[in-house]
Amino acid sequence: MAAGQSGRIRVLLAEDQAMVRGAISALLRLTAPDIDVVAEAGDGEETLALARQAVPDVALLDIEMPRLDGLSVAERLHAEFPLLRIVILTTFARPGYLRRALSAGASGYLLKDAPAVELAAAIRRVARGERVVQPDLAFEALALGDDPLTDREREVLRLADGRTAQAIAGELHLSEGTVRNYLSEAIQKLGAANRVEARRIAEERGWL
Repeated sequence: MAAGQSGRIRVLLAEDQAMVRGAISALLRLTAPDIDVVAEAGDGEETLALARQAVPDVALLDIEMPRLDGLSVAERLHAEFPLLRIVILTTFARPGYLRRALSAGASGYLLKDAPAVELAAAIRRVARGERVVQPDLAFEALALGDDPLTDREREVLRLADGRTAQAIAGELHLSEGTVRNYLSEAIQKLGAANRVEARRIAEERGWL
């Protein structure tokens, strides 16, 4: 979607923390008179519903949200509204998240500590059809390469947060031996010493 005929840009803001959401909305209102926050959502499912009602030009999405995370929301919005521009606004400077966001259809990826004027400028640029990513993060994502984990290895590793292999097996309806094999493969691929380190590495790189 391009900006409306008036030249104003309609923005849907999705952020689960009400105080942060209000601050971002107020900053845009003060620094960008050409940008209208037409809808605000506190979770992923609400974001999808409001996108259908408000018909925004740009969706500004946090990653960590209840019910449906921002990356999943981006993927679904892109599929339903191919012309909608999507910007991820997050605290996570993780190359893996950036790659997943771009694959999901996002046109921009910004960190929340960026100045308000940069956020407004990014919204304008993506509304014009450009892509906006902080250069250092883009370089790091290219240098890091693709996520080597399979979906199942990622799923098992995500649950390896103190749970035993038996507990993980019960939750995923797998045998304990199969879970151990997945964990072993993930540990080897990530060059980790154990499952705890493997999970930490995968989280830091944005692969979980």
